[in-house]
Amino acid sequence: MELQQMRYVVAVAETNSFTRAAERCLVVQSALSHQVARLERELGGKLFERTSRRVRLTPAGEAFLPAARQCLDAAERAAAEVAAALGEVRGRLTVGVIPTVAAVDIPAALHEFRGRYPNVRIGLRVGASEELVEQVRDGVIDVACLGLPATIQPRGVRTRVTARDRLVAVVAPGHPLAAEPEVDLRRLSAEVFVDFPLGSAGRAQSDQAFAAAGLDRDIAFEVPAPDLMVRIVRQGLGIAMLASTYVPQLTGVHTIEVSDAPARIEYLVWNDVGPTPAAKAFLEIAGVPAHDLAERT
Repeated sequence: MELQQMRYVVAVAETNSFTRAAERCLVVQSALSHQVARLERELGGKLFERTSRRVRLTPAGEAFLPAARQCLDAAERAAAEVAAALGEVRGRLTVGVIPTVAAVDIPAALHEFRGRYPNVRIGLRVGASEELVEQVRDGVIDVACLGLPATIQPRGVRTRVTARDRLVAVVAPGHPLAAEPEVDLRRLSAEVFVDFPLGSAGRAQSDQAFAAAGLDRDIAFEVPAPDLMVRIVRQGLGIAMLASTYVPQLTGVHTIEVSDAPARIEYLVWNDVGPTPAAKAFLEIAGVPAHDLAERT
């Protein structure tokens, strides 16, 4: 079994097409198909169901795919470690970020990283904190920037606190609350809310605070993206609560301090096994001390 064959299988699985997989792998389709068929004979079972309309994994293919990805990742990690030992950082870096990240200037960090390590391929993924933690833990992404309630800590990953923050109320400029210098949760509970989806870390920050105060509120809009949330607030359809470090970049809305606002903590997290050379280099640029990146014994 060859690594190239595994790359071909992964490419076909991700594109659902032998043609697109061949284009991605920069080979002719006949050569790719031949290698996949050769691997299937070696394994003694079909990895793909092929019809004139579609290509999809068989149960055997579903079982094979995760292990194939792990092998490819391990091979790439090994090559990157050798290069690092020779003084060169290369390979791949995948960074996950929440939409409201504020403690780390991601574009600036990537600009510095790219200038120092031009041979590293960089990918960005945007998602919710709970999803990003799982992806870091599973090795799908290397590093992630999270925002969590003060009552929740990331588990199964290594962490560094990058900021401690509080939420503020965000309202339309013409909203009656816009004239107030400060409000409390009881006053806000009378308003209609725009918030993150139920079950997300972003939503938990506010839910826990209102529940602790014994207050109910009306959440009329559940929105996963803060930019869309703010657009709804601008229309006067509701108010929101967002991190105080995030709101300075917003326009067309008014922010109000909340006296008993919920606390929020931003983290940088990476895999508990230890960062790749590229991930270690990025974390150092992002402000993580070298001694925090040493492998655990």
